[in-house]
Amino acid sequence: MSILTTPRLRLEPITDTHFDGLYAMNSDPEVMRYITGKADTRDDTFAMIERVKARWIEFGFSWWSFFESETNQIIGAGCIQHLGRDPANPLEIGWRLRRDKWGQGFASEAAQAMAGFAFDTLQGELLCAVCHQDNQGSAHVMKKLGMQYRGIERWYDMDTAVYEMTQVDWRARSTA
Repeated sequence: MSILTTPRLRLEPITDTHFDGLYAMNSDPEVMRYITGKADTRDDTFAMIERVKARWIEFGFSWWSFFESETNQIIGAGCIQHLGRDPANPLEIGWRLRRDKWGQGFASEAAQAMAGFAFDTLQGELLCAVCHQDNQGSAHVMKKLGMQYRGIERWYDMDTAVYEMTQVDWRARSTA
């Protein structure tokens, strides 16, 4: 399982020991507003950790916890997974952050590292991202990463804004 690092973050594959930090974030209704529309319960977070651990074993990728290097606290989580959780679909990138860490560039920093993993390690051809149409913060991170708007599509039981980037686009940005 891959640990990724950035100047301010350490991304560790999610494990049981991350429960408290993840639950603290996922139980905040504002964090979950555009994701599920409701705060997670303890059982929701526990079930998510179990799913994620199984996906790491099955696919070799899934969700990471974002640890802030300065404090060693979990401040977010993000993933490379199959869009719609279906291996027939392209790879998807996603993230969420604790509310007190919004607007500080952490999502973009983590997204760069995860996109690098998707394209350089997994050799993915296409990377997609979806967000609630009102989630301007997430859409901004997608654009900053170099993703292009594809349109409105139905994913995860909602009409989402879909962004995408090809491996060719990633390599062109990385060498520019």
